[in-house]
Amino acid sequence: MSNSATPILPPATVGFVGLGNMGYPMAGRLAAAGYQLVVHDLNADAVKKFCAQSGGKAAADLRALGAAADVVITMLPEGKIVRRVLLDEGGVVSGLKPGTALVDMSSCSPVDTLGLARELADAGFPLVDAPVSGGVVKAVSGGLAIMAGGDSAAIAACKPLLAHLGKVFETGASGSGHAMKAINNFLSATTLAITSEAVVAGQRFGLDPKVMVDIINASTGRSNSSEHKFPTFILPREFTSGFFLGLMAKDLRFAKALVHSVQEKNIFVDAISALYDEAEKALGGQADNTEIHVYLEQLADKHD
Repeated sequence: MSNSATPILPPATVGFVGLGNMGYPMAGRLAAAGYQLVVHDLNADAVKKFCAQSGGKAAADLRALGAAADVVITMLPEGKIVRRVLLDEGGVVSGLKPGTALVDMSSCSPVDTLGLARELADAGFPLVDAPVSGGVVKAVSGGLAIMAGGDSAAIAACKPLLAHLGKVFETGASGSGHAMKAINNFLSATTLAITSEAVVAGQRFGLDPKVMVDIINASTGRSNSSEHKFPTFILPREFTSGFFLGLMAKDLRFAKALVHSVQEKNIFVDAISALYDEAEKALGGQADNTEIHVYLEQLADKHD
């Protein structure tokens, strides 16, 4: 893009599509940093609340959002929705100024991202795939890990903007950011499921779950799941991490497809993906991802 080397600094206008659990605090941080926010979400109440709290403006429609923006960020449930928002008739791209950068911070299929990036490049718009990790807590604090793939000049231009949301890691060509996110969530889901199975088994033997987690966290079996998810969401039976079980199952299907595309033998990804698919069917996609622990408890109870 012609202005790709120019840093995107306040008070540049950011078009932000998607004010869900993650998108809302992320957009709020950009508004607090001095950017002008033009926002859109199917949840009209979320848009109204955001504009009242953060001083943003509600876009009349997606075309108007594109026309007003110096950069557009999407934070949506999955790639098919991202494609529709950007490319459908009256979508964001129909209103964009030439060369405007698009930053997709959703979790999407790396393969689909490659196709979308090519289409947008042909139309003159660089796409940065920049999914995040860290959950709602890090979205609020600005401590997200941001995995940015795509056009290097576009990434450089967007870095000052993204720095208000977290630390940017450049992953390579288009699709590499989404590939890294799928791999990370495969690891995250695996450690959560394995720790849950261990704690459930120990509890049924007679161990205190809290004591177990304390010992695990002082020992070699510790992980983000044991150090953060168990004491914060699972042991108190809160299950309020803010990331849906259905979204984790979707990301695991992306990870499974990615692994299958590069190697024939797969020991863990198929099993973990199948486990989360089964949990989603049993508990519903809107269950919190930490409720995989509940599902494993239910499986254990069937053996009584």
